[in-house]
Amino acid sequence: MSHQTSNLHRVSGWLVRLIRLDVTIFDEIRSEPSATRSAIVIVFGASVMAGIGSWLWAVQWRGVEATDVFIRSLVVGSVLQTLAWFIWVYLVFQVLARAYGARVDFSELLRTMGFAFAPVGISILIAVVGFTIPFGVFSLTGAVLLTYFATQSASNAEPRQVLVANFAGFAVFAVVMGVLANIGEVSSTGGAQIGGLAPGLFFFDLSF
Repeated sequence: MSHQTSNLHRVSGWLVRLIRLDVTIFDEIRSEPSATRSAIVIVFGASVMAGIGSWLWAVQWRGVEATDVFIRSLVVGSVLQTLAWFIWVYLVFQVLARAYGARVDFSELLRTMGFAFAPVGISILIAVVGFTIPFGVFSLTGAVLLTYFATQSASNAEPRQVLVANFAGFAVFAVVMGVLANIGEVSSTGGAQIGGLAPGLFFFDLSF
């Protein structure tokens, strides 16, 4: 029990420092094997918060069935976004290791990139009417920027190589999420397609 409490305290401390933009935490997270599970939980938790944001948006929007959004965006979408994130990490690893021959450990990358994904949780604020897009973009931008530092910490790659690898990984992640947004779409009472199996900003269909 004391070990769990200690681990929770350590993770909380890392997140607080992350809020302060102290990117040196990635060096600590990288070398801490026990942080792997916490990193994955953070990715899933951030995805759930993004799903809550899109669901709360639907609750306020007349003509949209909030229950459908809850199931497709929050429940299913959160799981699918977490899986899509693994693709992001894997592609970053492959680009750095195979294309550039950089030293990078997949487990270390998984840990640091997991914590870097935390800003996506800010997507819960897309429920604020009139600020859906700004909060959604801000949360994703924060995650992409922190992921750059996370990747740099977990490898010996040059800054340009890290930038290319992270961009490639995120691009595929975004495409996957965009495709999911067009699957199992929720329709408004007027017949317009709103969004599908994705949480947060990715929930919204491009045609909406």
